[in-house]
Amino acid sequence: MKIALRPWKKSDLDRLIKLADNPNIAANLMDRFPHPYTREAGENFLNMAISGQPESVLAITANEELVGGIGVHPQSDVYRKNAELGYWLAEEYWGKGIITEAIRLIVSYAFDNFDINRIYARPFGGNIASQRVLEKNGFHLEAKLKGTFYKNEQYLDELIYGIRS
Repeated sequence: MKIALRPWKKSDLDRLIKLADNPNIAANLMDRFPHPYTREAGENFLNMAISGQPESVLAITANEELVGGIGVHPQSDVYRKNAELGYWLAEEYWGKGIITEAIRLIVSYAFDNFDINRIYARPFGGNIASQRVLEKNGFHLEAKLKGTFYKNEQYLDELIYGIRS
């Protein structure tokens, strides 16, 4: 399977909504990734993703078919040499090595295109799959914060993984 990253396009809207409207995906992401995933949410996301220069939020494709999204979010102020990594993958593609390859690609892209020396990700403590793909890509656990996330009426641990250029 050929995994690639590409810019988002307005024509991705219908497939984006179809793939993203899944409570199992939303359960492992920040609340700003809504469920249900509405047309309005998709339009707002695409407008944001398309406006970045250089692009920092990209579509993940498998054999040229849209399967998810990934992005790096450069920070500001004293965090300006850092970027936060976020990603999601349609459930039907879980466990196929796609997100592992997508993270490898975005890390290389981010260090080449942004003035940063660290990329970090903050998976929920119970998201073992996300922790494993980060570790496969050379990220190291930097911190574990107890109960800092509040999601779906419960407190969750925040793990901070980082990789440096």
